[in-house]
Amino acid sequence: MPKSEGAKKSRRKKKEAAPPKSRGLAATRLASAAPPAKVERLAESIEEDGGSVLGAYKDPLGGSWQVLAGLPIEVVEPTPFQRDLSEAHTEKLATAIDKLGRFLDPVIAVRTEEGRYWTPNGYHRLEAVRRLGGKSIVALVVPDAEVAYRILVLNTEKAHNLRERALEVARLAQGLAEFDDRPEKEFATEFEEPALLTLGFCYEERGRFAGGAYHPVVRRVDKFSSAKLPKALETRRARAQRLLELDDEVNARVKELKEIGFVSPYLKAFVVARINPLRFKRKVVLSFDETIGKMLAAARRFDVAKVRSDQIAGASGPADAG
Repeated sequence: MPKSEGAKKSRRKKKEAAPPKSRGLAATRLASAAPPAKVERLAESIEEDGGSVLGAYKDPLGGSWQVLAGLPIEVVEPTPFQRDLSEAHTEKLATAIDKLGRFLDPVIAVRTEEGRYWTPNGYHRLEAVRRLGGKSIVALVVPDAEVAYRILVLNTEKAHNLRERALEVARLAQGLAEFDDRPEKEFATEFEEPALLTLGFCYEERGRFAGGAYHPVVRRVDKFSSAKLPKALETRRARAQRLLELDDEVNARVKELKEIGFVSPYLKAFVVARINPLRFKRKVVLSFDETIGKMLAAARRFDVAKVRSDQIAGASGPADAG
C-alpha cells in the first residue's frame, strides 16, 4: 500500500553522524602549543581588569583558542540584546548552586574595549551567583568579539517562548547592524527564521502583543532579504507596523464578540484564522505585504453578528494575550 503524500512530507531526512573520532583535536593537543599573540594580549587584559587567568586552550572541535578565567563579578554583564531575565529560573538556579555549594558551569564571555565582559550565554547563572553574594565568576573568555553576536544559537540554558525568541533576535539584529552590513539573508543561522525579526519589532513596541496568533501566517510569507542588514531592518520595522495595524483591527473584532456575549480564550485565534487568506492553501503565492493587506481588509469586513457559538467552541490556537 503506497504511503500518503502527507506521510512522505512529514518524513525528515536524518543527518548522518560523522565517523567516530574523525574530527577535531586529540585531548593531548588542546594546550600543547603556545597561545597566539591575540590570546596573550587577552590574558594580560584579564589580569589588568582584576581577573585571573586559569588557563588557555584550543577548542577540541574547531581548534579556536579561548581563556579560562576568574573574573570580578562586577565587570561581567549580559549582552544588551539578550532575552529578559526570568525571575523563576534565576531563583531556581541560585537555590541549586547554594545547596551544592559549587559553581560548576562557567559562563561564556567576550571582553569589550571598555574592559567589560559581555556574556551571551550565562545571564541567569551570572545573576544567580550575584544574588548569592559571589565576588567572582568563572568564565570561558573568547578572543573574538563577534562571537557575542553569534553564540545565541548555542544558548539552551532556558527554553525560549515566542516572545523571548523574537525579542532576542530583534535585539541581536540591531546590534549587528551597527558594524556588519552584510545582506540580511547571510544571518539566517543567527536569526533562525525571518518571522522572528518582524515579530520581535512588534513586541518591542507592544509588550503584550499576541504574536502566537500571527506567527503561523507570518512564518509562511516572511523571507530573509538580500538587502544589507541596516536597510533590511527598516523594512522589518515597516512590516511590524503593518502587523500592529492588523492587530488593532483584530482586537476591535474581539471586543465586539465579547460585547455580544462570546467568552473564550481563543477569540483572537478564531478571528485571525477566519481572515487568513492562506488558511486552506498549501502553496503560498502571496508576499508578506499582500497577505497582511488581505487580512486587514478582511478584518474590517468581519461581521461578528454572523458568528455562531459552535464555531467559537471549535476554535483552537494560542490563547489571547491578557
